[in-house]
Amino acid sequence: MTEENEIATNETAEQQLDAAPTEQHDHNHEHGHEDGHDHQHGPSLNPALTREVEVEVPADEVSKAYKTVIKRYQKQARIPGFRAGKVPESLVRSKFAKELRQEVMEALVSERFRSAIVERKLQPVSEPQLLDLQLMDGQPLRFKAAFEVLPEFDVTGYETVRVEKPKVDLTEEEFEAELGRLMDSQATVEPVEEDRALAEGDWAEIQFRGDIKPLVQTVTEEGVTAATPTDPVTGEDVLIEIGGKNTLAAFNDALRGTKVGQELKFEVDYPADFGEQRLSGQTVSYEVTVKAIKRKIYPERDAELAKQLGNNESWEEFETQLREHVGKRKRDALESGAKNKMLDELIGRYNFPVPESFVQQRVDARLERGLRALAQQGMKSEDMRKLDFGRLRAAQRDEAEREVRASLVVDRIADVEKVDVSDGELDNEVMMLSIQTREPYETLRERLTQDGGMARLREEMRREKTSTALYEKLAS
Repeated sequence: MTEENEIATNETAEQQLDAAPTEQHDHNHEHGHEDGHDHQHGPSLNPALTREVEVEVPADEVSKAYKTVIKRYQKQARIPGFRAGKVPESLVRSKFAKELRQEVMEALVSERFRSAIVERKLQPVSEPQLLDLQLMDGQPLRFKAAFEVLPEFDVTGYETVRVEKPKVDLTEEEFEAELGRLMDSQATVEPVEEDRALAEGDWAEIQFRGDIKPLVQTVTEEGVTAATPTDPVTGEDVLIEIGGKNTLAAFNDALRGTKVGQELKFEVDYPADFGEQRLSGQTVSYEVTVKAIKRKIYPERDAELAKQLGNNESWEEFETQLREHVGKRKRDALESGAKNKMLDELIGRYNFPVPESFVQQRVDARLERGLRALAQQGMKSEDMRKLDFGRLRAAQRDEAEREVRASLVVDRIADVEKVDVSDGELDNEVMMLSIQTREPYETLRERLTQDGGMARLREEMRREKTSTALYEKLAS
């Protein structure tokens, strides 16, 4: 199946950066300053949701932790000139100063931080940032930790939201349009042998040269010249559909009624929103030669084609399957749109701050999906590195924040409605993922359990379950 050339059709490709909701955290702590102080600066936090705890560990506990780690290093260290287990403490302290400090920090900080937030009945939802950590042997360990918590808000009145339930029945016109697109994908373009002119529905095979008229011209002794000359637009053996829904009118008018071998001259004024940026808003003078007339040949709608398209026993069975598939796709798309409207209504009712860490996670996820899409379209890694990621991140922020707000509202409603996801429902979802990804069930389940994916999956299933229940309750 050949495609129309980009000079004659105005199809604009749009990229959409989507991301599934995620609550993953990237941890990146820097420790080990020689002065015994750590000043950690992580991602920005929402001041309205930021909480701080100050922790102090007595000097004797710090010394005890140091001694425990030093003894282990004395037993395990292999240093020339000393037998195993006989390395002097002073040498261990000097040679492994950074490592000792890191291990003591890891042993004391996380434990005392957990105790502090339990004591204060706080539940962090972001990775804690150490603002000022002071650690030296023989002195108290002191540090401050800043983190975000979930916002407090009331979802009273959510059940009064109303959303219009769309008509999801598949029309015959929609089915025929989908069937037509599918048949187009199976068609071949073959030469027309008879001597006749190009007609509606034909494909013209052309050779062309197009000169872009300059927007700015200068007058010299030699005459009028372009201020900035541009290279001509050229093409060989290009196929253009006469009367095609995406074919520009200028090409239809110029080519319709012409014969093979005929040479044409005509101008095309391209619209400002034309898909090919080089031509958008330009006027191009074309010299075109018609090289051949071709027609699209469709295969027979029979059992053989039905089998090729989906291993169906008959064409009637294939049409039934296609109708169900297209109907489900339409229903899912319309109901998804209605659910989004419902969520917008809910979001608009409740004003609350959102954790900045959640927003940035969503931005990351959306960008990651967008970059994967670009890679699949053939963009090279070196070209990706040239992208303006600051601008891309800023462009994703509003939608990312909306996703976070929607998730928080749905989570709160799920609490009120006491929505839960059973272990059986979770197992079934993991089984479906296993089938889709072709990763063995046990391997997938173990991986998801280890990296926290099972908890995230259950969370997303709960949100989807709540949204579906709300839609059924509120849509009319």
